[in-house]
Amino acid sequence: MKRLLMVSLVGTLAACQPEPAAEPVAEEAAEAAPVTVANGTPVGTFAVTYADGTEGTAIINADGTYSDTDADGALMEEGTWAVVDGKTCFTPTTEGREAMCFTESPPAEDGSFTATPDEGDPVTVRPLATT
Repeated sequence: MKRLLMVSLVGTLAACQPEPAAEPVAEEAAEAAPVTVANGTPVGTFAVTYADGTEGTAIINADGTYSDTDADGALMEEGTWAVVDGKTCFTPTTEGREAMCFTESPPAEDGSFTATPDEGDPVTVRPLATT
């Protein structure tokens, strides 16, 4: 009988407890964090200077795609990119091109940096202003 009385008393006390306050709903971030390459540079359009002095343009998109064009604007390569193990890696869908990963130097004051592939010569990369 004592046990039944105790269970009844605990149940009654629990029913009298106020409901816990609702958790505040966190507001979504007003702006999502920018998508960046491995060295923290935001994605966008870049002038690329190769070791032999030739130039081109690379467009790195936030959706994980990229394209490279030569100085005349002709498409050289396109595919997908991702940051893997601290490197920016490109996986082309263009026939005859192979995947490459680049280690990037910290950006200089003007935003330019050196990207050194796992195999091959480094390239100089400079962000282009967009309007």
